[in-house]
Amino acid sequence: MIQLAEEYRHSEYDPLNPKDLLHDEVQQRRETGYDVDSVVERANQVDADNRLAVLTLVDELGGAQRTRDWPYVEPEGLPDITASLPELPSVRAPDPLTLEDKIHAAWLGRVAGCNIGKPVEMGWYWTPQRIRTYLELAGAYPLRDYFPVLDPMPDGFEFNEFWPVTTRGHVNGSARDDDIDYAILALHMLEKYGKSLRPSDVAEEWTGLLPLMQTFTAERAVYANLTAGLAPAEVATFRNPYREWIGAQIRGDVYGYVYPGDPWSAASLAFQDASLSHVANGVYGEMWAAALVSAAFVSTEATDAVVSSLQVVPPKSRLAEAIRHVLRMFEDGLSWQEALDRIRCAYGHYSWVHTVNNAALIVAGLLWGDGDFLASVAFAVMAGWDTDSNGATTGSVAGILAGTSGLPQHIIEPLHDRTRSAMFGYDNSRISELAERTFALARHGLR
Repeated sequence: MIQLAEEYRHSEYDPLNPKDLLHDEVQQRRETGYDVDSVVERANQVDADNRLAVLTLVDELGGAQRTRDWPYVEPEGLPDITASLPELPSVRAPDPLTLEDKIHAAWLGRVAGCNIGKPVEMGWYWTPQRIRTYLELAGAYPLRDYFPVLDPMPDGFEFNEFWPVTTRGHVNGSARDDDIDYAILALHMLEKYGKSLRPSDVAEEWTGLLPLMQTFTAERAVYANLTAGLAPAEVATFRNPYREWIGAQIRGDVYGYVYPGDPWSAASLAFQDASLSHVANGVYGEMWAAALVSAAFVSTEATDAVVSSLQVVPPKSRLAEAIRHVLRMFEDGLSWQEALDRIRCAYGHYSWVHTVNNAALIVAGLLWGDGDFLASVAFAVMAGWDTDSNGATTGSVAGILAGTSGLPQHIIEPLHDRTRSAMFGYDNSRISELAERTFALARHGLR
C-alpha cells in the first residue's frame, strides 16, 4: 500500500482544504475496500498546494474499483436497506403516564452528557489512559461528575477550549455544541414538515438556520456543496470523505423521541435527515441512534433497547458487526476495561469521529452502565474518541431509562434549564420547553 506524502497529513478534517479532502478521501476509500494506490502515487508527485491539481485527484478517486474480497454488504437507499433486514422491530406502546417525564429526561440527559464529555473532545489526544491518569491525579476516577480542573494543570494534560464552561464548578447553563444544535434543529423540522420531511427540506433548514463554520466534517462539506449550487441528491457524495462519519449519528435522537416504542418509524424518518449528508454506515448510524432511543421508551434495561435497535441496521454491515461484537463481550462477562481494550483494538483504525467505532463505545457505556445514568455516561466518556457526542447519545438513552428522578441533581442543576445554540433564533433555549414541544409531537403524532 502506497502512503501519501507528509504534506497531506493533518488533523483538521476540513472539507474546504483540498489537502484534507485528498487525505481523507484516500482513507475513506481504503476503509471501504477500494484500491487507490495509483492515485496516491500521482498525488505524491504533484505540488500539494496546487489546489486545482489536488481537487482533480480527489474527484478521480470516485472511479476507484472495489476489491473482490470485500466481505460486507452495505446497501444504500431506504428500499434496499429495508430489503436487507430479516425482520423489522415490533411496535410497542409506551406508558402514557411516564412518557412526558421520559422525554424531559432524554433532553436533560443528552445535554448533560454532551457537557460532561466536552472538555476532552480531542480523540487523538485524550485517550482512555490519559483520561484515567488525569482523573486519578484529580481524585475523581471513576468519573462521577463534570471533569474537575487541576490548577496548575499537570504537564502533558490540556483540555479543549470549552473547558471554562463545561467543567466542575464552571457549568452555568449548557454550552453551545453541534450535538445540541442538531437536536434542536430536528425538533424544528419535525414541527414544520412532520412525516413529509425530505433531504431537500433538511438542506433548506441547514442553510437558513446554521452558520457554515459551526458545522463540521460531512455537514460542512455538504453545506459548501449546497451553496455552490449542487442539488441535495448530489451533495453527500461530492468531495465529502466524511460521509460515513459520526455527523449523522448525532442527529438521530429526536426522531426516536417522537416515535417512542416504534423504532422502525423513527429510523425511517431519520433516514431522510441522514441521507442528505451521509451514505452506508453514516446513514445506518443515525437510523440506529433513532431506533435505540425509540426502543428505550419501552425497555426496562439497556440490553433490550440495543437488541431492538440492531434490527434496523443492515446485518452484513460494519456497524452491525461492531454492535454485535460489543453485545457478545457483554454476554460473555468481560469487564468494561476488557471490552474497551478490544473495541479500541478492533476499530481504532477509524477516525476518532467515525460512526462505527463510536457506536461501539455508546453500546458499551449503556450495557456496562447497567441502568445507572451517570455510570453509563461516564463509561462512554472515559472510553475516549468523540466524547461529547457519545456522552450525549448515551445520556439521552440512559435518561429515558432512568426518568427525571434517576438523574443526579449535581449534574442537572448547573444546567439551569438553559442551553446555548448556534441555530438562528434558538440561543438560550429552555430545555424544559424543548421537551414540552417534543412531547406534544409524540403524544399527538406527526402530521
